Amino acid sequence: MLVVRRSTVEDTVGSQRDWEPVGFIGVADAIRPEAPETVRRLHAVGIERVAMLTGDNRAVAEQIAKEVGIDEVYSELLPEQKVDIVRDLVRQGPTAMVGDGVNDAPALATASVGVAMGAGGTDVALETADVVLMSSDLSKLPFTVELGRRAARIVRQNVVFSVGVIITLVLLTVVAPFFIDGFVMPLPLGVVGHEGSTLIVVANGLRLLAMRAEKVAV
Repeated sequence: MLVVRRSTVEDTVGSQRDWEPVGFIGVADAIRPEAPETVRRLHAVGIERVAMLTGDNRAVAEQIAKEVGIDEVYSELLPEQKVDIVRDLVRQGPTAMVGDGVNDAPALATASVGVAMGAGGTDVALETADVVLMSSDLSKLPFTVELGRRAARIVRQNVVFSVGVIITLVLLTVVAPFFIDGFVMPLPLGVVGHEGSTLIVVANGLRLLAMRAEKVAV
């Protein structure tokens, strides 16, 4: 924005020649302080590409991407164009979309995982997303990635362990008598085996409570 002043004061109307420029006032989007570190940590936890999809003009978008460390920039986009780009990225591999506005909702629904920023997010974005962060702190994103991965690992561990225990109990009950004369699995052993495995599975799942955001990808 151009700032000017009157060079003459003889009349109250004046013309364009009565004004002279004294400076400029620029207005720009402020980059969140945690954004560069968040992108670095996302790369550290194994995220190969971080892309920005925005409706802003190319010059502004590229400057922000350069300062933050974003790998790819898609600028001057309409909501439907965001959907097309996200759909193309999903074809290349699992893709997470982070957004908080009404315009982000279709892309959130298209992504493999939609993440909405809860504090400033619109109702449409919150309802569409698969994951909702209850704050606008971008630094929570790397923690969310690691939490999801660890939760998936623990689920797989629990499934394998539970199925293994059940198969063992079935073999002892049905198969063992064919090889061991007079063998009958004691009922208490079956109860302890089944219920004990349940307690172990629950205890294994509780390990997720020990995770702390500050310990992820520092």
